[in-house]
Amino acid sequence: MGSESPAPAPPAASSAEPKRPIHQHVYERLRNMILFGDLAPGQGVTIQGLTTALDAGMTPVREALRRLISEGALTHLGNRRVTVPELTYAGLEELKFMRETLEPELTRRAAERMTEAHLAELNACDNVLNLAIDRGDVGGYLMHNYRFHAMTYALADASIMAATVDQLWLRFGPSLRVVCGRYGTSNLPDKHVEILAAFEAGDAELAGRVMAEDVAQGMTQIRAALDGQPVGRRFD
Repeated sequence: MGSESPAPAPPAASSAEPKRPIHQHVYERLRNMILFGDLAPGQGVTIQGLTTALDAGMTPVREALRRLISEGALTHLGNRRVTVPELTYAGLEELKFMRETLEPELTRRAAERMTEAHLAELNACDNVLNLAIDRGDVGGYLMHNYRFHAMTYALADASIMAATVDQLWLRFGPSLRVVCGRYGTSNLPDKHVEILAAFEAGDAELAGRVMAEDVAQGMTQIRAALDGQPVGRRFD
C-alpha cells in the first residue's frame, strides 16, 4: 500500500455562513476522528488528551464526549475511562442486518429523486474516491466512501432512516479503518459504478439491490478482519 496521506481538511466556511458554536465544532471533529478510524477500536481517550489534540476547552470536549457516548460511538467504562468500542461478532451481525435493511431502501428512494445535477455530484465524489483507492490513501478512501453514501441517502428525503444509518456508520467506522490498514485499499469492494449506472438508468430497484451487495461485501470484509482472514478482491 502506498503511503497514507491525511484526510483533506473541509473547505473553509465563507463569511456569509453563520459561525458554528465551539461545542458543535469540537463534537464534529471528534466524531470524524471516530468515523474515519483515527481512533482505533479499544483505544482510550481522556478529556485532557482531547483538549490538547483538538485545541479546545474542557467544557466543549466534555459535551462532545457526552453526545458521542449517548450515540454509542464511545463507551464510558467508569472511573473517567472512555474508549472506542470494539466490534463484536454479535454487534457486527446487528449492524449488517440494519444496514442491509435501511441502506438499500434509502438508495431506492434516492433513485426516484435523482436529477442530472445530483448524479454529476455523485460521479465526481466517486472519481475522487477511486483516486484515493489507486493512491493507497486510506484517509481519503474512508472520507469519500462515507460522502458517497451520505450524499445518496440525503437524497432519499427520509430523515429518520438517514440519521439512523449515520449512527450505524459510527459503530463500524473504526473497524473499517483496521481493514484498510491491514489489507490496503486495492482489495476493497466497490459497487459504486453499478449503483451510478442504475441511477442513470432510472432503475430504483436495481440501485437498491446493488447497494445491498455493496453493504454485504463491506461487512464481510470487516468480518474477515475480525477473523484474521484474507479479504476478497475489489469489485467494480
